[in-house]
Amino acid sequence: MGKHTTHLVWDWNGTLLDDIAAVIGATNAAFAEIGLEAITLERYRELYCVPVPRFYERLMGRLPTAEEWEVMDEIFHRHYTTQRIGCALTAGVEDLLRDWRQAGRSQSLLSMYGHEQLVPVVRGYGIENHFIRVDGRTGPSGGSKALHMERHLAALAGSAAPEHTVVIGDAVDDAVAAAHVGAKAVLYTGGSHSRASLEEAGVPVVDTLTEAVEEAMRLVA
Repeated sequence: MGKHTTHLVWDWNGTLLDDIAAVIGATNAAFAEIGLEAITLERYRELYCVPVPRFYERLMGRLPTAEEWEVMDEIFHRHYTTQRIGCALTAGVEDLLRDWRQAGRSQSLLSMYGHEQLVPVVRGYGIENHFIRVDGRTGPSGGSKALHMERHLAALAGSAAPEHTVVIGDAVDDAVAAAHVGAKAVLYTGGSHSRASLEEAGVPVVDTLTEAVEEAMRLVA
C-alpha cells in the first residue's frame, strides 16, 4: 500500500457505529438531571455543533460555565456508556471495510470518543484488523477534531498522504478537520447533523456509507 493510494479516515460515532439513538437517549437523560427539556432527534440534528458547549448555548441561551460543562459532559458520558451497549454497526460496515482492505487500500479510524474507551469498543465489534491505525481523543472533550486529525495523519506519514486521503464522517467538524490537513471529506446523514447543515460544509453529502466510499474514490481517483 503506497502513499498514492486513496486512504480513508473513518469517523466512529454516528458513522461506523449506528449510535444516534443512544446519543439522543443519553442527551435527554442528562438534560433531565440538569433541568433542560427533552430534545427530539430532528431538533438535535438542527442544533448540534462543535465545539459542543456551543450546542448547549443554543439550548440554554448562554454558554455553560466551565464548571457546568464539566458536569454536563460527565453526566452525558455516564448515560451514553450504558446506552451504547445495544448499538450495532451501521448497515454494511463489515463488508465495506473488508472489501476496501482486500483491494489493497488503507483505512484508519479517528474518533473524538476517548482513546482508552474507543480501542476496546472497536475491538469488541471485531473490525480492528481492517484499520492501520485507530485513534481516539486525548485530552478534554468538547473540542474540534482538527488538531487530532493533524496528529493522526502525521502518525501515518508514509502510509497516507493528505492529498490522497478522504475523511468520512457525520459532522461538519469532520469536513473542517479534513480541510485543516489538506484532505477531502464526505459527510453521511445518519448521525448528528441534518442534511441541510451538512450541506453547508460544501463537501459531498450522502445517505449511505456505500455512497460515501463511492464518492471518496471519485474525489481521489
